[in-house]
Amino acid sequence: MPELPEVETVMRGLRRVLEGRLIRAASVARPDLRWPFPEGLALRLTGARVEGFRRRGKYMLMRLSGGDSVLIHLGMSGRMVARDAMDRPNAPVAHEHLALETEEGVRVGFVDPRRFGCVDLVPTAAEEGHRLLAGLGPEPLEPGFTPAVLGAALAGKRTPIKAALLDQRIIAGLGNIYVSEALFRAGISPRRLAASVTGARLQRLVPAIRAVLEESIAAGGSSLRDYVQADGGIGFFQERFKVYDRAGLPCEHCPGVPPCPGIQRIVQAGRASFHCPRTQR
Repeated sequence: MPELPEVETVMRGLRRVLEGRLIRAASVARPDLRWPFPEGLALRLTGARVEGFRRRGKYMLMRLSGGDSVLIHLGMSGRMVARDAMDRPNAPVAHEHLALETEEGVRVGFVDPRRFGCVDLVPTAAEEGHRLLAGLGPEPLEPGFTPAVLGAALAGKRTPIKAALLDQRIIAGLGNIYVSEALFRAGISPRRLAASVTGARLQRLVPAIRAVLEESIAAGGSSLRDYVQADGGIGFFQERFKVYDRAGLPCEHCPGVPPCPGIQRIVQAGRASFHCPRTQR
């Protein structure tokens, strides 16, 4: 599932082609994705001007001139694909469930083969109260995300730190890839109890989370299976993974140094975790 950097990258691509533009036409090809589309969605989008974009966790919000925001979640396989409307093939685009066309001739389609994504409408003034956003934790790239804030959220948590950081109520936007990468940079074992991540560990963890997210955004995100940017290009951060999906390879901090066991893969709550047991404590 796309994580914060991938969603941020897609949102920035949509901003470039849609912000300030009038939606000349909108169409819906099916009644639902993960949940039903809002009633009259195509009609409510047609004629609206795109005022701006905002990301909250793994969700995108496209703000419209009429006072509504379109909430978009890509799910497991969703993609937002922008192209010239004149380049449309004769046959319908496979798995394109929602399409927007601007007066300038740009067509943006929501393509989602597995249909785990979702689209909803929410009053812009009430975005934070939407059922999918109301319980989200702080944004890790905003100034308010500090060691003190994270420490307060982790206090008393008897779950492993890996599971705690995946909890969207504690911090918004992180998933399996970037938690593994951040814990490696901070030298923290994914097995360590969340409540014990204090002091120096906490001081290392917050900047590690921020750094790995910022570097991934700069690289266009990580393309492993379905994810592509809005222009169809892939991300390149997967080429910079230090531990994720690198089981059996040397750790960059101790390659070839006995007793270096190399990067190991463990399973926690059904999810793969990658770490160096020698340098992550």
